[in-house]
Amino acid sequence: MKSSLIKAWHEYRSFVLFVILMIIFRSALADWNVVPTGSMKPTILEGDRILVNKLAYDFKVPLTHTSLYKSADPKRGDIVVFDSKAADTRLVKRVIGLPGDTVEMRDNLLIINGIEARYSDVEYVADGIFAIESYFNMSHRIEVARTGVSRFSTFGPVKVPKDRYLVLGDNRDNSADSRVYGFIPRDEIVGNARTIVLSLNYDDYYIPRMDRFFRAL
Repeated sequence: MKSSLIKAWHEYRSFVLFVILMIIFRSALADWNVVPTGSMKPTILEGDRILVNKLAYDFKVPLTHTSLYKSADPKRGDIVVFDSKAADTRLVKRVIGLPGDTVEMRDNLLIINGIEARYSDVEYVADGIFAIESYFNMSHRIEVARTGVSRFSTFGPVKVPKDRYLVLGDNRDNSADSRVYGFIPRDEIVGNARTIVLSLNYDDYYIPRMDRFFRAL
C-alpha cells in the first residue's frame, strides 16, 4: 500500500504542485471574476470576466481574509471586489464614500461632504439615461431609470464609519449595494478591478464580445 502511494505521488506530484500553486495564486495574487448581473452597467455588462488584482490593497494569507501587509486603501472611484457577509456572496461595486465622508443622494444627485457631483454627456436611451458623473478626481459613466423615481434614488445623509466604505453600482436604480447591505468593512475587500479579460453575450448564444476583450475599466 505504501509503495503504491509513493508511486502515485511520483507520478502525479507535478500536477498536484501545479494545482496547489494555482490555488495560492488565485487566492492571494490575482483572479478573474464573472459578472452575472447588470448592477454595474454601463461600465460592466452581464457576461464580462473582470481581472481582480488581489495585491491592490493587501497581501493576504492564501484562502483567508487575513492581511499580512497593507499596501494601500481603496480610493474614491475604485471598482472593488468584496466578499459580502451581509449579502452572503461576492459583489463588484464602485467606492463612493471613504471613511469619514458624509454621503447623500437626492433623486440620483450624489452629494459628498456637502458638494454636489457634476453630470455631463447626458444621453437618453429607450429605458434609461446615461451620464458621466464627476466628483473631484472621480469620473465614470452611470445609468439611471428614465421614468419614475426608485426607492434607491434618495438616501442620507450618512457618515461613513472608520474602516468602512460606501459602495454603489453604476446602474443606480438596479443595484443592491450599500443602500441595501450597509457599509462595507475594509477586511471584506478582496481587490480591485481595472480590466475586462473577456466578455460573453448572454443574450446572443454566449457569442464573445470581441470589442470588450482586455478593455480598461
